[in-house]
Amino acid sequence: MKVVIFSTCIVDLFFPNVGKAMVEVLERFGCDTAMPVKQICCGQPTFNSGYVKETQPVFKNQIDALLSIDADYIVGPAGSCVNMLREFQVQLKDDPEYAEKAKQVAAKTWEFSQFLYRVLGVLDAGAELAATATYHRSCHMTRLLGERTSPSVLLDHVKNLKMVPLPHLENCCGFGGLFSVKEPEISKQMVDEKVDDVISTGASVLISADPACLMNIAGRFNRRGEKIKIMHIAEVLNHNVDPSRIKYAPAEDRDELYAGGYNQGYTQSDVKKEVGA
Repeated sequence: MKVVIFSTCIVDLFFPNVGKAMVEVLERFGCDTAMPVKQICCGQPTFNSGYVKETQPVFKNQIDALLSIDADYIVGPAGSCVNMLREFQVQLKDDPEYAEKAKQVAAKTWEFSQFLYRVLGVLDAGAELAATATYHRSCHMTRLLGERTSPSVLLDHVKNLKMVPLPHLENCCGFGGLFSVKEPEISKQMVDEKVDDVISTGASVLISADPACLMNIAGRFNRRGEKIKIMHIAEVLNHNVDPSRIKYAPAEDRDELYAGGYNQGYTQSDVKKEVGA
């Protein structure tokens, strides 16, 4: 099985250890991975700032890069960025050269934990982490990708990992890309609430499937002089692995459709229509 790695800017520039862990986990499960050198930003920051037409050349570069290698799947470590790749098919639907290519990218693109559970059928990755942790559920992964199940299932099977529920799990951490720049005071209040919720759990480790959220929350912890260890789910699933404990989920469990999920082709544009944006 050939898998193209969608590295994302934030992993490439700030969290290369997350990309390394993701590749090691995928290769442990038999994936032949490759990373196209032409890939750059997916265009999400400028697109979300209203520069829709101006961002289209970035979309096209990313499509060309990701399709430059003949692969079965495209896998990325951030639900937010993965959703942007899905959005290409909407934004380029009238482009005679790229409409079909954008559909191809959307059809084979998955977020990392989603891919492990829903495509490869992994239930237990064989990882072990002796810690008490809580999980932050990112907005884009939940509301746009519609994925609520895969990360929780995989974390529940990590040996010696005690997961403590995070209060107000549905709340945004306040990052939202450029939202944190345009509305810094609101963003600060939101991330302070998230930090308070994390502290209330007594957890020593904060886990998420979105590195941008981890960066934002960890940054606020640091500014407040509080301590927390952050881990991307790929790092957790690559920690102290015992291959003999690897288990797979029955197909009927992982193939079940979920609200707003991949199989329904839910996109960012659909959400904007629902809220009247």
